[in-house]
Amino acid sequence: MIDPKEFNDIRGSQMLKGLSGEDLQKLAGVCEMRPMGEGTTIFLENMPGEALFLIRKGIVRISRMFAEGDEKILVVLGPEDIFGEMAIVDGLPRSATARVAENAELISLKKKDFESFCRQHPEPALKIVLNIVRVFSKRVREAGDEYREMLLWSMKKE
Repeated sequence: MIDPKEFNDIRGSQMLKGLSGEDLQKLAGVCEMRPMGEGTTIFLENMPGEALFLIRKGIVRISRMFAEGDEKILVVLGPEDIFGEMAIVDGLPRSATARVAENAELISLKKKDFESFCRQHPEPALKIVLNIVRVFSKRVREAGDEYREMLLWSMKKE
C-alpha cells in the first residue's frame, strides 16, 4: 500500500489517464513503492512475470540477450513510463531484462493484487487495462523498425 500522493508527480503517465482522485486512492491500496539503486536488476529475461512497474523517479533500461551473451538495450524509460505490463495481462515469463540506470522509485502492481482490484473496482480497472493496451499497442507499432534493426544487428554478430 502506498500513499495516493505518490501519484501526484506522475499524473501524466499513460497508465493513470482518466483516473479520478478516488480511483487513485483505491489503486494506491494495491501498489507498493520499491526504491532501487543504480545497477540493480529488477527482473531478468525468462523470469516469471508477476508485476508491472510505474517509474516515479529515475531511469530504467530494458534489454534482451542475444547469441553469445550479447545484450542489446531496447529502450530507456523514465518517470511516468510503465514496463513489465505484460506480466499482469498474461503472467508469462519476462520477454526482456530491466535494470536501474539511475536511482529509481518504482511503484509496483502485482498480478494477484490487480486481479483483486479488478473484481472490487471494475470501472477504474477497465480504464487501467485500456491504458495498458494503448501503451502496448504503441510499442508494437513502433517496434517494426526497431525489430528490423535488431535483426540486422544480431546478424552482424554472427
